[in-house]
Amino acid sequence: MDSKKRNRRGFLRDSAALAGLAAGGAGLAKGQTQGTPTKKIDELIAYGERSRFVNSIRLPVAERHSPDEFGLTFHVLTPLQDSSGIITPSSLFYTATHRGAFVPDIDPREHRLMIHGMVDRPLVFTMDELKRLPYVSRIHFIECLGNRAKPTHKTVQETHGLTSCAEWTGVPLSLLLAEAGVQNSASWIVAEGAEEVKGASSIPLAKAMDDCIVCYAQNGEPVRPQQGFPLRLMVPGFEGIYQIKYLRRIKVVDRFYMTYDDYGHINPDPKVAALTHQIGPKSVITFPSGGQKLSGPGFYEVSGLAWSGAGAIRGVEISTDGGQSWKNADIRSTAHPMAHTRFGFHWNWDGKECVLMSRCTDELGTVQPTRAEVAKFWNEPLDKVRVRGSDNSVQPWKVASNGSVLNGLS
Repeated sequence: MDSKKRNRRGFLRDSAALAGLAAGGAGLAKGQTQGTPTKKIDELIAYGERSRFVNSIRLPVAERHSPDEFGLTFHVLTPLQDSSGIITPSSLFYTATHRGAFVPDIDPREHRLMIHGMVDRPLVFTMDELKRLPYVSRIHFIECLGNRAKPTHKTVQETHGLTSCAEWTGVPLSLLLAEAGVQNSASWIVAEGAEEVKGASSIPLAKAMDDCIVCYAQNGEPVRPQQGFPLRLMVPGFEGIYQIKYLRRIKVVDRFYMTYDDYGHINPDPKVAALTHQIGPKSVITFPSGGQKLSGPGFYEVSGLAWSGAGAIRGVEISTDGGQSWKNADIRSTAHPMAHTRFGFHWNWDGKECVLMSRCTDELGTVQPTRAEVAKFWNEPLDKVRVRGSDNSVQPWKVASNGSVLNGLS
């Protein structure tokens, strides 16, 4: 660039800044005040913040106050009704139980990951050593097994807020296991976190060698403390309890071990057990959804999310008449395997009462079931059907003639 032009631009910039000061702050944007503390300016430069007009927040589950009387953060829900695209901001990512009184405060310089058990070469990695290894970045959802819609829930945040989706970066677990040399008779791993009560889960070795990631970053920055800083195990498609936070140890073993995490998640009924590992195909309409209101008859873009633990979403269908007929929705994002997928549907509302529903199909051809189909599977009355394992049944939203939207299960 010509030095005269560059100097002229700098002069104009500096002159404009001085003119603003001379005018007594007349050029300040609405909402700004003169004399903003230097500390506040430094904070904005260092990290930034969202607009004061954006107020989307997480909420605790209605069934249990958080933090509770013991200081525990139980389940905190993602505001899906406010979501755009497929990525959940790290600050709005849902949070599940921490196994102890507080979120661990771990110095990454002191943290270690040990791989041992039925391996030829037991290994211990520092964080710096892990970050020197080849890495991958992939988009995956996490969902808690307790993400179950109830008639008492009023919004999509309450019915489905225990799922979020992020870009995860880290070392493929298969690389670490290969370096350690897994022995032929091994068939499982036990992954353990560094929480006060040591959270651990048994994971099939085949899954560990397939697509699991030892993650140190989420959405382009270090994994946040509520999400397992400095290291979290990502087990794509499996329920949330397998995504071990504060990962510190992986033991290679020759059998399934009942761990702290597995207790209460194991059922002797094989029909139930099949539903407790992998999340079934699932979708939900986020607009219009419970608690929202349409302004009147006319065109609306129905929007929502679909996901499956078995792979990518192949298609989504929308019903505007309570499931009597279905029409194809448009996929509005890349359909990544085991990730949230955004869908949309053009809808002209005639102002009459109706019920909106969505259902998805994953790449295996598995179709999301309605609640009636779930009741038939368990041979139970529709109004008394109990959800076992992961609840991936279709969620209905009832649109009243005045435009208000209610939970169709109520």
